[in-house]
Amino acid sequence: MNKKTKILLADDHSLIRNGLVQVLVNNSELEIIEAENGKQALSLIQSEKPEIAILDIEMPEISGFEVAEKVKYQGLAIDLIFLTMLNDETMFNKAMDIGVKGYVLKENTVNEIVNCIETVLKGNYYLSPSLSGYLIRRNNKSTLSATDKRGLHLLTVSEKKILKLVAEMMTSQEIAEELNISIKTVQNHRSNICTKLDLSGTHALLKYAMEVSNKM
Repeated sequence: MNKKTKILLADDHSLIRNGLVQVLVNNSELEIIEAENGKQALSLIQSEKPEIAILDIEMPEISGFEVAEKVKYQGLAIDLIFLTMLNDETMFNKAMDIGVKGYVLKENTVNEIVNCIETVLKGNYYLSPSLSGYLIRRNNKSTLSATDKRGLHLLTVSEKKILKLVAEMMTSQEIAEELNISIKTVQNHRSNICTKLDLSGTHALLKYAMEVSNKM
């Protein structure tokens, strides 16, 4: 007899949870475990060790995100699928950063969740088709970051000149003399570069400049 795939379904809305259970129990290869809040979901993940956990993002006690973060921190071997009513790009990106394998909008849950589970069980990722634009933008940003070396495209021509001289270990005074501009202008450029690239710390700008010097 084949071992059933154990799946945890965690959602504090009983109607949604019961509706999903009714769909999933028809699959004889699945064993469904239920949780009505995040704390219970985490406890069941730790004790029952399901292969997949389907988590509502917004739950009492602790959220789906918090469950996912704790699971990741504890190194538990489980694939996570998020359910949500919110079509939100920031939330989607956060979920991808955590490492969830599936992301499904509740408006399409019954139609999509079985496909999502089957896809994830095969080792692939699944997300609701209406979220494909988020994934494209995310991938484009990743590609741009890899080819443009962490944000060089954000800088003006003048800022790139400053950055190149910073990489040569020149002081603000030396840069000002080299470019025939005031030291205040140099300092303003340095400040703008740090703001655009989200750099902070005493040597952050120098470190960044040296890393990208061969890209300029």
